[in-house]
Amino acid sequence: MNVEKIMTDLEKKHPGELEYLQAVREVLDSIEEVYNSNPQFETAKIIERLVEPDRILTFKVPWVDDSGNVNVNIGYRVQFNQAIGPYKGGLRFHPSVNLSILKFLGFEQIFKNSLTSLPMGGAKGGSDFNPKGKSNAEVMRFCQSFMLELWKVIGPETDVPAGDIGVGGREIGFLYGMYKKLTHEHVGVLTGKGLNWGGSLVRPEATGFGGIYFVQEMLKTKGDDLKGKTVAVSGFGNVAWGAVLKATELGAKVVTISGPDGYIYDPDGISGNKIDYMLELRSSNQDIVKPYSYEFPNAQFHQGKRPWEAKCDIALPCATQNELNGDDAKLLIKNGTKLVAEISNMGCTPEAVEMFIEHKMLFAPGKAVNAGGVATSGLEMTQNSMKLNWPAKEVDDRLHHIMTSIHESCIKHGKDSSGYVNYVKGANIAGFIKVANAMLDQGVI
Repeated sequence: MNVEKIMTDLEKKHPGELEYLQAVREVLDSIEEVYNSNPQFETAKIIERLVEPDRILTFKVPWVDDSGNVNVNIGYRVQFNQAIGPYKGGLRFHPSVNLSILKFLGFEQIFKNSLTSLPMGGAKGGSDFNPKGKSNAEVMRFCQSFMLELWKVIGPETDVPAGDIGVGGREIGFLYGMYKKLTHEHVGVLTGKGLNWGGSLVRPEATGFGGIYFVQEMLKTKGDDLKGKTVAVSGFGNVAWGAVLKATELGAKVVTISGPDGYIYDPDGISGNKIDYMLELRSSNQDIVKPYSYEFPNAQFHQGKRPWEAKCDIALPCATQNELNGDDAKLLIKNGTKLVAEISNMGCTPEAVEMFIEHKMLFAPGKAVNAGGVATSGLEMTQNSMKLNWPAKEVDDRLHHIMTSIHESCIKHGKDSSGYVNYVKGANIAGFIKVANAMLDQGVI
């Protein structure tokens, strides 16, 4: 495999798709040695087949707002690879959504799902629709229009979407209601469903919980744990909420959350009713964190800034892609941060990742750290197939086991002769090998 040639060809085919190209390069750089030592991969052109989606559905989504005006958004579903199971990946409703972002997320999802050891392929979808500030009726009409196209390409053994940014329980409910009406079937085709109609306990917290379980395993490699550690978190949605909740439960002190308007620094720690208040912020539809400083006067709001300037032992990006850059990495290193783990997808820029690895820091990528969300979605699919619900402890125990197993896989494939663990390399190789071998077994299709 010639990484530069493959990337040059991809850039010609897909100019301007920066996030997608960034995600592909990271994987190719990590797996190059393993790939080239297995000539059967090259013979079958595994990489050339893996970096292109199986198919992309793009469609218009017309809907009527409460004033009677007709609006039109763009909808997408990128079905990337189904070598090890049905397509699986979230739906994102946000103005920033474009094909590059969804292709990057779908490509990452292939390896993330592979790491969970559950039979799920990789996909992603969404729309540039913004649910913020919309009434329930407007969101419902949009979701129903969106599903009028999406239902044609999804199904419980074909493609099982979930939620992502902008798609929570409300949106999943409206989407599922229309799917059920169109198909006359009550099946587990979406995950993140309500508990009354097929949802799984622990699913809202799962990404954050799983991320903290992974961080705990990373610390164990140094004979350490979370007790007494100071943690900086970005974001304030479900992922950040789950991470703050579990980190606090395990003895850490979380001192930051953030939004598009800036970040909150709370020297007393975000715990107890402050964690509950994060849910109130999330449901306010304002997408800002400044009100936290009104509710808890000891907290300081830093307008227009990111939380990585705050002194911390552990930094956890929990918001969106490329939210922690090279300058942020320099600040974290200068301030003595020991561990950085992406609970968001591709939360750090390549420059930041390079610095962390160069300084031999504990650093792990999103495809490993945040796999708990899709793992619990996979557990929801299993419960739906079996027509039963597991208690919260059983789901949580299974989640913990999956995250521990992912960490072991990263160690196996990422540990070098000096004992340093390159979690990026470990996660990419572990995820790739399973998918590549499945593709070999199934022929050229």
